[in-house]
Amino acid sequence: MKYFKKCLALTGFILSANYLMAQNPLIMTQFTADPSARVFNGKVYLYPSHDILATPGHGRAGWFCMQDYHVFSSPNLTDWTDHSVIVSQNKVPWADSAAYSMWAPDCIERGGKYYFYFPAPAKAGGARGFSVGVAIADDPAGPFVPQPSPVAGIHGIDPNVQIDKDGQAYIYWAQGNLYGAKLKANMLELDSEPVKLEGFPDKGLKEGPYLFERKGIYYMTYPHVAGKIERLEYAISNNPLGPFKYAGVLMDESASGCWTNHQSVIEFKNQWYLFYHNDDLSPNFDKNRSVRADSLFFNEDGTIRKVMPTLRGVGISNATKKIEIDRFSAKSADGAEIAFIDTANKFQGWKTIFNKPDSWIKYNSVSFGTKKLKQIHVNARSATGGTLLISAEGAPNKVIAKMSIPKGADWSVAKSNMLSIPAGVKNLIVQLQGNGNVEVDWISFE
Repeated sequence: MKYFKKCLALTGFILSANYLMAQNPLIMTQFTADPSARVFNGKVYLYPSHDILATPGHGRAGWFCMQDYHVFSSPNLTDWTDHSVIVSQNKVPWADSAAYSMWAPDCIERGGKYYFYFPAPAKAGGARGFSVGVAIADDPAGPFVPQPSPVAGIHGIDPNVQIDKDGQAYIYWAQGNLYGAKLKANMLELDSEPVKLEGFPDKGLKEGPYLFERKGIYYMTYPHVAGKIERLEYAISNNPLGPFKYAGVLMDESASGCWTNHQSVIEFKNQWYLFYHNDDLSPNFDKNRSVRADSLFFNEDGTIRKVMPTLRGVGISNATKKIEIDRFSAKSADGAEIAFIDTANKFQGWKTIFNKPDSWIKYNSVSFGTKKLKQIHVNARSATGGTLLISAEGAPNKVIAKMSIPKGADWSVAKSNMLSIPAGVKNLIVQLQGNGNVEVDWISFE
């Protein structure tokens, strides 16, 4: 999977704009973590923290290193726009500009203003540990103006803010345990004393509180180290400040061993989604993480079904854009492998390697629209040469193209006329016919 049109100073990989496409992980232009997803004005806005690699004198080697925040937006959960930096540690009046600890943020709208909450250590002479600051904007993409002082009375990380149905705002944070308090209408001051939230496991690290409400039930979600790494759990209450009752595991520990996770939950166009992170783009260093999203479902009694992480993620892919089949929905047990295109620059993403007869991969939910597409393009290379069959599951004429991939060492775009033209939303199946070794980066239609 190749990303495009963005300049990455930290990696030296040069692009030219701020438009990107993604499945899981959602963002392929930088490391992102701790996603706070929000729905504003019919779009999803994503406020993650921004992992970077520490360098001498800039952050602590081998540890989390974050100096600023970006915001991303999407109308469809598939196409994302990077609106660039909205808050930086050297532009916050009260924050230590050399701490590199701009951890998990959140954002909320009130009265036409957007309030961005973020944790950071204060300058020398300020409060010890982490404080929580606020930056304000007239637009969810900024520009945001940091306030001169942090929120008095909060010492901790991972702020989360919610406004209840009656208009009362609440803020939550972590400091070993989970805490909460009311906010004044100005969204800058506490309106009650902080309280330790009750109803959570006594043992193991708990952080990253994120509250949402559905049908009168308040769901408090949070990462918890029950063993060696974090899993996502949730508790429920009939009150925004609890007491809560433990309700179960939202997502198991990462299969890759990523030590942290962090979540947010939104409803968008009548579907609920869980946003979280993993170490997809940095499998050997889990302090550089990447944001993901998968669908979330409820049982009839209001409990949440455990979310199983996927590579395909969410959203419908446009057939005329690059479809990264390595973010598959299903694949054959043997002969279809996924690998990085370039292990020295993992931001270029992955490739699919077909190396056994009839090996296949499926990619769900591709929209062919109403326009009659005539050609298929496949960016591929093959040391042996080979033939690919591309099918649309459920189409009257299942095989839509037969692609001959020439022998060669370099990536090139093979083109072929389509044998049949599907319509609407279909699942794609790409299969190797006969012997050969074929590597595929992406496919598209025109």
